Amino acid sequence: MYLFVLGIDFKIKTVELQGKKIKLQIWDTAGQERFHTITTSYYRGAMGIMLVYDITNAKSFENISKWLRNIDEHANEDVERMLLGNKCDMEDKRVVPKAKGEQIAREHGIRFFETSAKANINIEKAFLTLAEDILRKTPVKEPNSENVDISSGGGVTGWKSKCC
Repeated sequence: MYLFVLGIDFKIKTVELQGKKIKLQIWDTAGQERFHTITTSYYRGAMGIMLVYDITNAKSFENISKWLRNIDEHANEDVERMLLGNKCDMEDKRVVPKAKGEQIAREHGIRFFETSAKANINIEKAFLTLAEDILRKTPVKEPNSENVDISSGGGVTGWKSKCC
């Protein structure tokens, strides 16, 4: 798949939760406006969406409200959402206080983590937490099923269901 040509990063990650292998398809548009039309189609059927802002860039945080509105307009009502403040390893360059991220997450009833992709802080925890939250909502078609496939589609990062 050559989505990187479009500027959309696509990855597959498999995790094991509750004895089940969960396949996560991750689509990352980096919040670029030019992908707005494409990302709204990813929202449909997405089971989980991670919204990520840069704690060293106030503009990226200001865009979170717009992305949340887009999710409300285009995603399924029960989509799991999570807010991540990235680059927490760059405290000396922080312009967005942690409390602001916590506040917007609280207002929208979503989980919040501060992360660092570079220093690998809370990355695994964020993905596993979102996958667990999705799994809790996913109906099991076969009680003895060993595999659940949560395939992607979210705006910034997300998953679509193709279960069992």
